[in-house]
Amino acid sequence: MKLPYFPGCTLKTTAKNFESSALATAKKIGMELIELDRWNCCGVVSSLTSDDLMKHLAPVRNFLRVQEMNKQEKIKDENRLVTLCAMCYNTLSLSNKRMQENPDDLDKINDFMHKEEEDYHGNVDVVHFLSILKEYGFKKLASKVINPLKDMKVASYYGCTLLRPKEISIDDTEDPKLMEDLVETLGAKVIDWDAKSRCCGSYHTVNNVDIVHRLVQGIIDDARKHGAEAIITSCPLCAFNLDTRQSEIKEKNDDFQTIPIYYFTQLMGIALGIEENELGLEFNKIDPNALLKDLKLI
Repeated sequence: MKLPYFPGCTLKTTAKNFESSALATAKKIGMELIELDRWNCCGVVSSLTSDDLMKHLAPVRNFLRVQEMNKQEKIKDENRLVTLCAMCYNTLSLSNKRMQENPDDLDKINDFMHKEEEDYHGNVDVVHFLSILKEYGFKKLASKVINPLKDMKVASYYGCTLLRPKEISIDDTEDPKLMEDLVETLGAKVIDWDAKSRCCGSYHTVNNVDIVHRLVQGIIDDARKHGAEAIITSCPLCAFNLDTRQSEIKEKNDDFQTIPIYYFTQLMGIALGIEENELGLEFNKIDPNALLKDLKLI
């Protein structure tokens, strides 16, 4: 299976461990994520106003790249664009939804991009890698597991952008189970907790880190209270807030208990027997190896 893949900016910089582990796990189960030629930043945050058509140019240019890949036969009849970053998924999905539902807006965008070789036809679907795994089949995925995460207690953190708004959610907005199904498939114990879709503070981390400290501590404390030993996520910004900010919280509060944060693809890689050097664990801030060693997973 060859799938067009949009990495986005962060997976080429501070979240390289997310990309490397995802590409390795995809390859292990027979998928090839083919990076878009000439991709550009998605715009990061989708605008919430209706008179902002120019802000949808960046996402649409990426959809054109998918059409080009089909035309050049780098992929065959594959009009899905796979994302890993939750924020990229959200931004691309919302722009695509607008283009597909508003022909006049699509015409205006195409007119503006008159130097492109062809128009965007609105025929690309944005999908998250978690949805691709569900389609692949968790039963089939389980047959590939050679190093089950036995006894590992994992809390799945969705954050905001995988589930909101409801129209583009990858799962039930109020009671998502997709990541939990993956955790169970990998042999770990699923933790049912309250903060799985609570906001981590997002970009407040730039100019009001105290808000992020408070929100992150609440999320981590809730995970600990319900028995979690680890948290998985699919958002580089959530990973930064949940992972990097823990040491700062610890400096202010000696009683605070840290917890390792993993990208879901890193734990997939461990379960699938992928070499550690392909998973980028050295880039995780809270020691990811201690728990894995205690459980004899590495």
